[in-house]
Amino acid sequence: MPKTDEKESAFEEPVHGVPGATRRRDDSVQWRLWAPKHDAVQLVIDRDGRRDAFLMTAEDQGYHVFADRDVREGTRYAYRLADGRELPDPASRWQPDGVHLPSAVFFPETYRWADSDWKGVAREDLVIYELHVGTFTRAGTFDGVASRFEDLRELGVTAIELMPVAQFPGDRNWGYDGAFPYAVQNSYGGPRALQRLVDRAHQAGLAVILDVVYNHLGPEGSYQGSFGHYFTDRYHTPWGDGVNFDGPWSDAVRNYILENAQMWVRDFRVDGLRLDAVHAIYDFGTRHILAELQQTVQQIASEQGRTVHVIAESNQNDVRLIDPPQRNGYGLDGVWSDDFHHSVRTLLTGDREGYYQDFGRAEHLAKAFEHVFVYDDCYSPFRKRRHGSRVEARDRTKFVVCVHNHDQIGNRALGDRSASYLQKPAQRLACGLLLISPCVPMLFMGEEYGEQNPFPFFCSFGDEGLVEAVRRGRRDEFAALDFQWTSRIPDPQDEATFESAKLTWQWAEGSFHACLRRLYRDLLAARRTWPPLQDRQYTVARIVGNRERPDEEASVLLVDRGDSPRLRAVANLSAERQPLPEADRRDGELRFSTEAAVYGGSRDLGEQVSELHPYELLIFGSW
Repeated sequence: MPKTDEKESAFEEPVHGVPGATRRRDDSVQWRLWAPKHDAVQLVIDRDGRRDAFLMTAEDQGYHVFADRDVREGTRYAYRLADGRELPDPASRWQPDGVHLPSAVFFPETYRWADSDWKGVAREDLVIYELHVGTFTRAGTFDGVASRFEDLRELGVTAIELMPVAQFPGDRNWGYDGAFPYAVQNSYGGPRALQRLVDRAHQAGLAVILDVVYNHLGPEGSYQGSFGHYFTDRYHTPWGDGVNFDGPWSDAVRNYILENAQMWVRDFRVDGLRLDAVHAIYDFGTRHILAELQQTVQQIASEQGRTVHVIAESNQNDVRLIDPPQRNGYGLDGVWSDDFHHSVRTLLTGDREGYYQDFGRAEHLAKAFEHVFVYDDCYSPFRKRRHGSRVEARDRTKFVVCVHNHDQIGNRALGDRSASYLQKPAQRLACGLLLISPCVPMLFMGEEYGEQNPFPFFCSFGDEGLVEAVRRGRRDEFAALDFQWTSRIPDPQDEATFESAKLTWQWAEGSFHACLRRLYRDLLAARRTWPPLQDRQYTVARIVGNRERPDEEASVLLVDRGDSPRLRAVANLSAERQPLPEADRRDGELRFSTEAAVYGGSRDLGEQVSELHPYELLIFGSW
């Protein structure tokens, strides 16, 4: 075979590197911009009012770089294009003046961490508490969140999950309209305050999971498309064109996302990433972006000697997300299971709109307990096709379940919480069902004490056309469901809508709120100390009917947790009293009731039990 010239046969290696402004070992700052749509780009640096423009050096594959020594943290800069526009950095670490003005240099490595002994929280010990920074406290800041750590630890929470903090337009937003994936929201305190929050969380024994959005970018302030081919019209999401993970120019886009995931773990020491709506991430390349993201994140975690969890939000009931690569999976650490929430909600509220039409029978909840996915390769009436895959013997600690989350509250027309419309025993039952699940439980901020302030959708866009489109979209969404209170839908742009969502943090002694919080606290303690609840694999569930009224739909749920010793939970899923199944009258001693007097109910744990109160959960066992 003739010898081929080495120069001619060599493959071109990707350029990549860390995007944005980063400090190098010699204390100079290097700017790296991916802008293949432009042959020349100028970097404009503002040093205390003196603006200097520098032509960046063009490299292969569309990259432009420049380095300078005389740069302090906080220095403002922008990129000037040939048409004269000066745009912020799509990989900006800091947007102190909002999404439309210049970026600022940030040096994450200068923070002095005090959490050197922190190794993280094991997956089987996770109790996740989802919160929105802006409404969690009156202050609406990272420092405000830290002020409540003692309450969360006393409750039994082991990890907080922050809704997205990437820079969004204005100072009010759920976070899913982020325009700068690398920058930390300025109105929350900016990047240094986030580092401080994580540090204080670790010192308090709390892990921090960060919600990140890699399936789309927000509609205002997202300048990525002005520089490069970040998006593709081959795939569409509910929020616009898909992110370009597998088309021409996609190598640089993948690098942009992978470096972002590494940044959160390396520079901010977060203990996990919650990946938003991965079913809207399209990648038909030979190596899926989720598998590559997990590998790169776990490499950083290994270097730091910490446990880091990568958890996907998905509505696909797809075990490939958590299966290891050798089983053709992506190897993620966990995935949300919405079926548990849907099963509980439809039984307690009667909701049947949209995808809730697939739920509403007691058997659905029993299956969610025993098999995790209710729709596991079986026919879905809502989708009109088979849906999901079977969990089988897979580790139940890889599945996250809840009875409340930001979507399931905020996507109601009024954003009203269940505490404002459910009977008190039903609220206590929801708590009990969640916390005896073998899966990882997630609470949404305030549910533990029955917060009644709503959590409606809110935003603070600057584009009036966009504002009106959002308002109209909310009205049209609920009008399509014949929602009778369409005219009462809160205006998302109104600051009062945002203010209405702030937690009260009130549970006066002896009140329903204090009793409910005690129920959450005691059941979370039971999860830590009762042997049957620590056995996360053995769960058997079934529905039994009322012997005296055989024609009625069965509404008593039996759940066995643990093999030896065993816990038997008996739950009345109805508003009517139900006889206690005969077997449970001799199935160990009565250990717990969600209707005990200490939780605001009328059950005396010393009495002989022959029937279940409405919406009551009893626990029997001997250990």
